[in-house]
Amino acid sequence: MKIQGAPGSRIIGFGHHQPERVMTNDDLAEIVDTNDEWIRTRTGIRTRHIGSESDSVTSMAIEAGRAALADAGVDPGEVDQVIVASTSHRDRAPYSAGRVAVGLDMRTPMPIDVNTACSGFESAVALADMSIRTGSATTSLVIGSELISGIVDWTDRSTCVLIGDGAGAAVIQRSETPEIGPVSWGSVPHLLNAVLVEGDPERFSQEGRSIYRWAITEAEGHARAVVEKAGLTMDDIQVFAFHQANLRIVEPLAKALGAGDRFVLADVVESGNTSAASVPLGLSKAWARGDLPEGVPALLFGFGGGFTHAGQVVTTPTRR
Repeated sequence: MKIQGAPGSRIIGFGHHQPERVMTNDDLAEIVDTNDEWIRTRTGIRTRHIGSESDSVTSMAIEAGRAALADAGVDPGEVDQVIVASTSHRDRAPYSAGRVAVGLDMRTPMPIDVNTACSGFESAVALADMSIRTGSATTSLVIGSELISGIVDWTDRSTCVLIGDGAGAAVIQRSETPEIGPVSWGSVPHLLNAVLVEGDPERFSQEGRSIYRWAITEAEGHARAVVEKAGLTMDDIQVFAFHQANLRIVEPLAKALGAGDRFVLADVVESGNTSAASVPLGLSKAWARGDLPEGVPALLFGFGGGFTHAGQVVTTPTRR
């Protein structure tokens, strides 16, 4: 199915990486006043991966990027743009994307860091697509990577039960037939402070009720706008990949959009909320398992701190 637009770009491979340590809800109950039933009822989350001292936003991004390049069959030297989306990175200069480029032994790509929090991956995909459409790049490696465990308050059960660490990546390449639709993006000024990462040391906090209220009242309209910009209808969409904030947001949004029995990404159950990494991480895991439908329209939609939202329709890859 052709998405409206000039010759543009397509996703040709996925990759992901998660820390080895898996933290269960019972593990959390040993460090904060909570329990498995309380967490599952309110978030749907059962487990999450938590980084060690050897893990960083950049190290996980490198591993996810390496896996994506292998999946796509692309040599690192062919990549002329690297974009890393993260809100938890500590690398200011040299920044994460530059370190990833060196870590993967690339030649002279343009490295860019993006921070629009939980809509970071979708924003980065848009930038890669625009770069390719205008001839500024031919092959882009786009990565969402987060080490939220390093900035969470482990005494605050309203936030620490939500988070997880990990990275997801996609290789995007020039295509005569556009398979990435126009981005629909924006912000919600009155929710600017609904999600914060600030202080010394930096700590993550959020107004959970305000975010939930926006997600169940306004997110549907923005998601529909994404599909309309691609010149498609909701009936065309076969994959629904929303930011994995909370299963109690993902499921109602999918229902409101009429997803029915089509593929709805629900990796939050085993990975928690990984901010900018959540959509590519979940898609890559589903792709690796063989669960992600091939060559079909997928709705990507991220929202979160800033308060930003961004999305596009993409065609899922086909196996080589």
